Amino acid sequence: MATPDAFEPDSATLLEIYRRVALLHANDERARKVIRSGQIAMVYYSYRGQEVIPAALSAALRDDDYLCTIYRGIHDMLAKGFPLDILWAELAGRATGSCKGKGGPMHLTYPEKGIMVTTGVVGSTMPIANGLGWAAQLDGTDRVVVATFGDGASNIGAFHESLNLAAVWKLPVIFLCQNNQFAEHTTYEAGTSAKQIADRAQGYNIPGVRVDGNDPAAMYRAAAQAVARARAGEGPTLIEAMTFRFMGHVFGDPDAYIPKDMKAAAMADDPVPKFRARLIQDGIATDDQLSAIEAGIEAQIDAAVAFALASPFPETDELRRDVFAEEIAA
Repeated sequence: MATPDAFEPDSATLLEIYRRVALLHANDERARKVIRSGQIAMVYYSYRGQEVIPAALSAALRDDDYLCTIYRGIHDMLAKGFPLDILWAELAGRATGSCKGKGGPMHLTYPEKGIMVTTGVVGSTMPIANGLGWAAQLDGTDRVVVATFGDGASNIGAFHESLNLAAVWKLPVIFLCQNNQFAEHTTYEAGTSAKQIADRAQGYNIPGVRVDGNDPAAMYRAAAQAVARARAGEGPTLIEAMTFRFMGHVFGDPDAYIPKDMKAAAMADDPVPKFRARLIQDGIATDDQLSAIEAGIEAQIDAAVAFALASPFPETDELRRDVFAEEIAA
């Protein structure tokens, strides 16, 4: 393994992480605006506040590395390179979407960038990631697989079974828990006995890392080290990235269960403007350069939304396609 200094993000990497953070931030703002306007009706899970985690992670991955994420994972997919136009078309249920409009916001996939599975079943990313990791191992490739999940999913059987098997077989899998401190409507303390999810790695004899998921450099270091370890055949890592979601579990949820002072403190420490200010302060970019990046992203989102709204809905025949390999008449 390389020395810790080898995993420090340079200026170019930090700027690339910010580009992805800015994309995720702008896309979430637009999604909520489009829903409120009535242009698109869909179930939507805002990831606002968690932008840094997948942005830093994806900067440490290759295009051919695999990602398995959950129904709350649009930010994970966008950071990994999911094209905006077919993403928005899928969100809008249009035939030009990545899954022909049949997957919607909870079942997105884009294998060209390694985005293999988006699942609506809590915790199911982990055993699926193990399968992909085993395939990479059997094929003799150095491909890495990431399974993302929330803190609540760390309490189900699939979490423990997956960590155990990945450890036994030294699978190239990174288990990334985005701990936003709420499992749907339940506080972390009310549903989890472990002081830290990262501590659970000890039971499976693998590294467990707890990191500030809102710190771009720290998040990148943790991700890059885990990626290097997996790629070298040294097995899995459990990363617990601490963060906070600014919105309710699902769009429209009044989030009354989140203490007002806790939410206010988290939003006052918003990682997006904080990261932006740091880049300027450290001389990595100017305000004008960052504004140009942000304007370009807004233009891309404009085009993607327009493409989605102008696209046709799927034909009714699509209801019978992609269900069975070969349909047999009754």
